[in-house]
Amino acid sequence: MTNVFKRFVKDESGATAIEYGLIAALIAVVCISVWTTVGTNLIARFQEVATGLDKKS
Repeated sequence: MTNVFKRFVKDESGATAIEYGLIAALIAVVCISVWTTVGTNLIARFQEVATGLDKKS
């Protein structure tokens, strides 16, 4: 019984999986924030182009 407990304490595979999950979540948050910023800037740029085209016609 003590061997099972010792193996359980030394097992780090669960901790590694949690670390990979946290890294993946952090990457996802960074990607979403970058895409949101780029999307907002892109919308603003297209609105500027549309306004410029409306003035010329």
